[in-house]
Amino acid sequence: MTIRFPECPRAQRRLPRLAVAVGVVAAGVVASGAAQADFRLCNKTDSRIGVSIGYKDKDVWSTEGWWNVSANSCETLLRGPLAARFYYVYAIDYDRGGEWNGKAYMCTRGKEFTIRGIEDCLARGYDRSGFFEIDTGEQRSWTVQLTEPTARAADPAQTQPAPRAAVPPATNGASAGVLLGAAVR
Repeated sequence: MTIRFPECPRAQRRLPRLAVAVGVVAAGVVASGAAQADFRLCNKTDSRIGVSIGYKDKDVWSTEGWWNVSANSCETLLRGPLAARFYYVYAIDYDRGGEWNGKAYMCTRGKEFTIRGIEDCLARGYDRSGFFEIDTGEQRSWTVQLTEPTARAADPAQTQPAPRAAVPPATNGASAGVLLGAAVR
């Protein structure tokens, strides 16, 4: 069941960023049998989180949010085979105040939204948030796992996609543990 977040004032979302560094894990599972293709996100933390996603829909960039994902649970964000190679995620930790972010800036807002276009966010009355990129390669299905912070960081260029293979933590402003790989489930 998807529960949309009705109101989330930007100031409230950013409190108290203090000690919450956040980790990102993108993982896929190779399975036999009937293939179900979706873009899923799993919250592997002890906090409730809000998630937004960005993607190119034909020739126009779109962002959507918010999905509320309970602690230690998963949510399907997009159903069906992946239509694009690159997807972008921005998420906030409701309980501890941190965020999973990156350097791909797109439009968001404090309540439920679907926004077409990523230009002039502020002038159009939206917030401008940094999303992190997910490269799904040529996969039809993908699962992103958001995790607790990791203790060390490494060069993100050292990560190599490999189904269910752990790689050193990477950074994009916060410490992030990364597990890359995906396949049709």
